[in-house]
Amino acid sequence: MNRLPAVDVAAIELVRVRLPLVTPFRTSFGVQTERDALLVRVLAEDGPGWGECVTPATPVYTEEYTDGAAHVLEHVLVPVLLRAGRRLHAEDVAPRLRGLKGHRMAKAALEGAILDVQLRAAGRSLATHLGATRDRVPAGVSVGIPDGGIPELLELVAGHLDDGYVRIKAKVARGHDAQPMQALRARFGAALRLQVDANAGYDPDAPEDVATLDALDELELVQIEQPFAPDRLLDHARHAARWRTPVCLDESILDVARAVEALELQACRIVNVKPGRVGGPLESVRIHDACRDRGVPVWCGGMLETGIGRALNVAVAAMPGFTLPGDTSASGRYFAEDLTEPFVLRDGHLAVPDGPGIGREPRAEMLRTAWRRQVRLP
Repeated sequence: MNRLPAVDVAAIELVRVRLPLVTPFRTSFGVQTERDALLVRVLAEDGPGWGECVTPATPVYTEEYTDGAAHVLEHVLVPVLLRAGRRLHAEDVAPRLRGLKGHRMAKAALEGAILDVQLRAAGRSLATHLGATRDRVPAGVSVGIPDGGIPELLELVAGHLDDGYVRIKAKVARGHDAQPMQALRARFGAALRLQVDANAGYDPDAPEDVATLDALDELELVQIEQPFAPDRLLDHARHAARWRTPVCLDESILDVARAVEALELQACRIVNVKPGRVGGPLESVRIHDACRDRGVPVWCGGMLETGIGRALNVAVAAMPGFTLPGDTSASGRYFAEDLTEPFVLRDGHLAVPDGPGIGREPRAEMLRTAWRRQVRLP
């Protein structure tokens, strides 16, 4: 990537919006019916740039959550970032904030917004800047655990396949794992590109959990994603050596150093890259490069993003090492009306934005409708 000219930052705004979800999203803390999204808008002489903090409402994925991210951005991250000077490159964000532990999703939103400003000023698309090799990316879809059990799961998957999605990722958890996945195989056959996501929900020391995962290994899955806790790399390596199905790591991969460590331990054969989880698009590129150098495929995960975050993900997913379909589903999978111009599924693919920056910005009428709170810094 060529280094872009710096931009002079006049102010940074934190914008909270809420969008109703087409399908409620179930978590261990209840049913989520709307997406409470935290956006970062960087104001500069060359115009605004947008980023999205992909935190969930509660700390169920990592320790980060949206109210906490809003607080740390307002009171810590933005003041520290600007204290060292307002003339900024996106590459400055991580070094300036390195002494502040964690909060990768909040930092990623800042980095993404500043990079968006720089690219808009240069008249260059994010995809081009990252070295993308495709103008469209294959789209998979993530299916949760439905209240209606196996019958509802089968109908949900059938509907997604009819829509054209090229890969199905099914969530699994104790009590909803081997049997439902066996039912999917029986209904749709070996042609279904099926993978499972355990979200670190199984115990490698529990014989019943290992037996369940062994049963999943018999189903010719594309991958088993994050079966164990993020810090259990050795346990992932021990079981990955037994299974025919590739293990993919998600929550375990915090940065390029952790990705390389996991690969050297042979804890996985596939890596899920989520720009928010790893601290931003620039660290995503480093992970992509490290995996590609080692012949390891990567794919791009999703976090219920609005069109702002989805635009960044689609550009990242167009890089050459992203050889597996990601969770870059169409806007209509989540929202009746997206905050931006929607991403539309065509022949199982999403078009990569080719406009300056991320190629998307909030539509004024949607921003007015979805707006909940705004803080201008400093």
